[in-house]
Amino acid sequence: MIRFLSIRDILDILIIAFLIYRILLLLMDTRAMQLVKGLLLIGLVSVLARALHFEVLSWMLGKFLGVLFIAIPIVFQPELRRMLEEIGKGSLWRQTVSKEKAQSLADEVLRALMYLQSQRIGALLVLQRSTGLKDIWQSAVKLNAEISQEAIVSIFWPGNPLHDGAAILDRERIIAASCFLPLSDNPDISRWLGTRHRAALGITEVSDAISLVVSEERGEVSFAIRGHLSRGLKEAQLRQLLLHYFLSENEPASLLERIRRTLTSFRSGGVDDDEANR
Repeated sequence: MIRFLSIRDILDILIIAFLIYRILLLLMDTRAMQLVKGLLLIGLVSVLARALHFEVLSWMLGKFLGVLFIAIPIVFQPELRRMLEEIGKGSLWRQTVSKEKAQSLADEVLRALMYLQSQRIGALLVLQRSTGLKDIWQSAVKLNAEISQEAIVSIFWPGNPLHDGAAILDRERIIAASCFLPLSDNPDISRWLGTRHRAALGITEVSDAISLVVSEERGEVSFAIRGHLSRGLKEAQLRQLLLHYFLSENEPASLLERIRRTLTSFRSGGVDDDEANR
């Protein structure tokens, strides 16, 4: 007899699916995630063994899984504790970065930019958004490092083998360094802009990424998005732009509007690309 699903059944399934999804997100980039993949594979093999009536294999896998579930809390105690702490903070229900975390990440990047500017050390940071840049960084030096002032400064420090190229960041990590970007072929770009600025513009022309450039010649920080460049940004501008980025929920229109308002409100402190390139 076929039993139709009720609204309560559908709601029950959706809640369970959401909980599993959120827990998997918390386990991403941890050793425990590899364990989950292994368990899923073993579970799949166990189901197939039962379906094909492989009695011995089914018995062995059942015993193995029983022992494994006892060992998991012991071996993966740090990861499980971190996951429970995140759940206690409400991270199970929120997908966005917390305001405190966004502020911390923005401050780390800002301090790095200000230090590089003060020392006149050239740098190029690319902030990845919804368009994946794997085709750019897969041939570069993969870092997967935490975002910090020290890490960013060390990448671009003169003499470091990684300083020649761009560093790509997402909202949580430094993905890779020594990345070579496509150069802009816009004929209206000022001839006084060098390769670093052309690369910063080029990547924003082929993706929705954001670029931040520190000029070693002029000692200024520039910002590029959608093929447009704003030069001579001040610290307050950069702080607001970075906060907008790290707080963004992958809503391009909303993020662009907030960035546009920030640049407009500080226009007297910065130089827009249309003015700078003429």
